[in-house]
Amino acid sequence: MTVQHPDFQAEVERLAYTQRYMQQILNESQRDLQSAQENIRKSMADLDYLDSSLSYLNILTNARFFEMARNQKEGLEAVRKKPYFARIHFQKTGDPEEFLYIGKTSLFHRETHEPIIVDWRSPVANVYYDGRLGDMEYDVRGEVHKGHLYAKRQYKIENGELLDIRDIDLTTNDELLQEALAGKADVRLTEIVSTIQKEQNDIIRAHLRQPIIVQGAAGSGKTTIALHRISYFLYTMGENFNPEQLMILAPNKLFIDYIGDVLPELGVDKICQTTFTDYVLSATKLKLKLQNPNEQLESLVAGGNQEPTAWIAEMKGSLYYRDVIERYIQKLEQEIAEQFEDVYIEKYCIMRASHLKKLFLYEFSYMPIEKRLAHIKKVLTSHVRQKKQVVLATLHKKYDEALGKALNGIRDDEKRRRVVTKFIDERDERIPAIEKETKTTATAYMRRFTKHNIKTLYRTLLTDAELLAELAPEWHYLEQQQFLQAHRKEHWALEDLAALYYLQARLKGIPDEWKMRVVFIDEVQDYSLFQLAALKTGLDTDMFTMVGDLAQGIHSYRSLTAWEPVQSLFPRASFRTLQKSYRTTIEIMEVANQILAQMSEQLPLVEPVVRHGNVPSFIQADHFDALKIKEIFEAIRQNGHRSIALICKTTAEAITMYQTLKMSDIASQLLTENESINQEMLLVVPSHLAKGLEFDAVIVAAFDTPFYDTPIDRKLLYVALTRAMHELYLIGPSKNTFLLEN
Repeated sequence: MTVQHPDFQAEVERLAYTQRYMQQILNESQRDLQSAQENIRKSMADLDYLDSSLSYLNILTNARFFEMARNQKEGLEAVRKKPYFARIHFQKTGDPEEFLYIGKTSLFHRETHEPIIVDWRSPVANVYYDGRLGDMEYDVRGEVHKGHLYAKRQYKIENGELLDIRDIDLTTNDELLQEALAGKADVRLTEIVSTIQKEQNDIIRAHLRQPIIVQGAAGSGKTTIALHRISYFLYTMGENFNPEQLMILAPNKLFIDYIGDVLPELGVDKICQTTFTDYVLSATKLKLKLQNPNEQLESLVAGGNQEPTAWIAEMKGSLYYRDVIERYIQKLEQEIAEQFEDVYIEKYCIMRASHLKKLFLYEFSYMPIEKRLAHIKKVLTSHVRQKKQVVLATLHKKYDEALGKALNGIRDDEKRRRVVTKFIDERDERIPAIEKETKTTATAYMRRFTKHNIKTLYRTLLTDAELLAELAPEWHYLEQQQFLQAHRKEHWALEDLAALYYLQARLKGIPDEWKMRVVFIDEVQDYSLFQLAALKTGLDTDMFTMVGDLAQGIHSYRSLTAWEPVQSLFPRASFRTLQKSYRTTIEIMEVANQILAQMSEQLPLVEPVVRHGNVPSFIQADHFDALKIKEIFEAIRQNGHRSIALICKTTAEAITMYQTLKMSDIASQLLTENESINQEMLLVVPSHLAKGLEFDAVIVAAFDTPFYDTPIDRKLLYVALTRAMHELYLIGPSKNTFLLEN
């Protein structure tokens, strides 16, 4: 029989008090909502088009109040069943001791202002994640506070009921973490706040005005950390930051769906969640039919003559290619600069070409080219307006003097009349003509500068031999010919997006609605240096949080193979590593580490958190047998696991297996990028799509397409093996199929 914690009853009463107070606030929020709605309705009815300012102000005030009341109500309702997960017994130096309960949102007593719940993102809550018992210090907006931490306590609360209490000190193994890790794959992401570890917490709360690069082993919580860092960022910087200007770039739509439930729980539901491809197409407004990057990956995995494809893909992701595009832009710049001529009003030169050229090439060089030209047009319009007055004043003076001379100096009446009439007619014709001309001077002058079409410009680079030889002189003739040959037909690949986005940024600028201030990138190892450089240039910020794992770089033929170049690109960035895996058991990680040890990146082996499970099973089979798979699937289900994936190397194999399973009436789902996961079915997943996901149990099957000893195959296999939390099965003709014989 389990001995009940001595404080259990007192904690039950504290939970009941919290829930009662929350209900009271919820009732008040409901009344506030109704009252605000009623006030808005009344103000709308009172609106008088002659004097609507007061009613309009009432509507605005109540709308704001309505939004606040609704946000508080939604925030409290979201955590009502689990208001907090931990408590610290803490004393700040010079203050009395206090017990602070930590949860996903904060709640203060309205009369006494005492904290009933403290938000996990608040500075003092960091004491729970970071602080060892005893004297310690924590940071509040750059100011260091000292105090003493007497105790840390964790709670297990489900559906509003207290089930367990654990006191934590240095010697106690973190049982709550163990229990959370032993849980189901579909609940772990949402409950991670209560089990954030010190090394994860350090990254979540790392300097928010500085970029960060995280090399995290499979299962180390990279995605979780990125999501919580977003939540922490908005909590800390929210007052002067618009969440719509924060973007998370996810690897695919399936992944966005996967994290979709977590963000609102963390109070993050207005940020832009998209993929790199969708973001670039939106920001450039380009309509392109892109080749599926996974097809390209699979054609490389399948072998065949892929040399030019792989070389071109890798080159398009390099900073050298960025330099080629930059030279192209500078060439366009010079061509535009040569088009400047002196500006005249009638025969008067009012602005020199040299001055306009200087404005374009130097003074406004920080702007995109088309914005510079728009700015020059404004300068010119303003200058014409000023100079027109000078020109007209000069002409009036000239004609006045000429008329004076004629009237006073010509004695012959007929001649004087003829000369005076000529001057008056000339004056009355020239001055209105100048008035008319100056209205269109700037517009007419600027017509020489035609707007560029990004797509056409880029296609010219891909297909013009002379231009390519000029911009990429380092390539030998054969490389240039291969490049031109590959682009004879118009087709678009993911690798072209960085160049198109860079051209957009430098020529036209990124539209305001897509000008993000802060970027979070998951699976950053699948990005190329040019993609990262293009984003940094286009957004004009280095505020990036980049998390990834080089061991899972299945697109390394066109993306990152080391972190040093990224650090050079982001010189202000701090670099962190996470080697502990919280996902898999020791037994599963031992198998995955055998594959990791074979990789050329020489990454350190992953340290699994002390959690044991079944030793992964190898099942020898010469061909795919649906009934055998069904038998394994049912055995896993009997062990109480829900999310189970059958992972194979390629999409083609996944389709074949799925069709075989269906014919045998086995409830299965073929996972595609745009599909939501159905936990009740056996999920059939090609290895490249499994990246970033996790399952209670995994069956890795390889028959027609074994995993070969190549860099791409090793990574695909490593990804497949590290998806499993509790159970792993390998089924195929031999262990060699999984690179495990040696």
